[in-house]
Parts: sequence; C-alpha cells; structure tokens
Amino acid sequence: MKKLFVIALAALATLTASAQTLGKVNFNELVMLMPEMDAAREAIAASQKEAEETYSAMLEEYQSKMSQYQQKQATWTAAIRESKERELMEIQNRIQEFQQSISQELQQQQNQLTAPIQEKANKAVTDIAKAKGITILFDVSQAIYFDDSKVVDLTPDARKALNIPDSRTLESLQAELQAQAEAAAAAQAK
Repeated sequence: MKKLFVIALAALATLTASAQTLGKVNFNELVMLMPEMDAAREAIAASQKEAEETYSAMLEEYQSKMSQYQQKQATWTAAIRESKERELMEIQNRIQEFQQSISQELQQQQNQLTAPIQEKANKAVTDIAKAKGITILFDVSQAIYFDDSKVVDLTPDARKALNIPDSRTLESLQAELQAQAEAAAAAQAK
C-alpha cells in the first residue's frame, strides 16, 4: 500500500513538477541520531535489563524448586508432592504471564519515549520545508526513485535544527551501540 501511494505521489509530482518544489529527507536517520534518542535508548535498555534480571530470578526460583522436587519427591507424602507440583505450576504460570506482560510494557515504553522525538523531528522538517517553499516532501526510505538534481535535500538543515553534530552518522551510532553491547556483555561475564 505504501509503495502504491509513493508511486502515485511520484507520478503526480512528475506531472506537476514545474509548478512545485520537491524535497527529500532521511527521517529515520534524523530520529535515530537525535540527542534525545540516546536518552530514550538508555531508558529502554535499563528497563530491558531489569526485566531480564527479574525473568532470570523467576527461572532460578523455578529451577531450584524443580531440583528440590526431583530430589525429594520419593520421600514426600502424596499431599506434600501435590502441593509442590501446584507450586511449580504456579511459578510456570507467573513466568509465562511475566513474559507476555513485560513484552507489551516494553513496547509501550518505547512508543511513549519515541513519539515526542518523532514529533519534534517532524515539526523541524515541516518548518524547514515551509521556509524553503517545498510543496512535496519525500522520505528517502519510502521513495522508489527520485532525480537528486531536481529535489532539495532537507536532511542537512534538519540535522542542524535538531542539534545533530555533523560527525554523527548512522555508522558511528551503530559503532557506539555495538561498543555498549560488548561492554555490557563483558560486565555480565565477570
């Protein structure tokens, strides 16, 4: 559906290009590189770490009780064995419920943290487009083809408006995130 919309929009733009100024922007790049996104990523990572720790503790409790059950079941009375089996089932159910709810909560948190960032980027891009007289603006991630010589790239202006340093790129961000992941893995290994 998006591709059909982009094709139709491109066709319309081609027919009316003489009367309109076309622009392009890499919206995803802007959002990913915004300084505010770093704080959002940190908050999301902290929540994920906390969730993983809670999940690990729940699994550890289950494994401990399962080990105890396996070792002592032969010596327990039927009532004790049934009670321990119910306890194990309850722990399993709690683990499953936790997995389902935490997944939804983490997704909601991500949406809540990134929505204002996307709105800020959208406003900056829209303001720049209006100031430059752009009548149609394409996101490069959704455009199939455009002639760079006939399209104004608003990404550099938007980067300045959103306080994204020139030295910061998606590649440098990826390297930062990889280094953080490696540091976290090394810290866990200790």
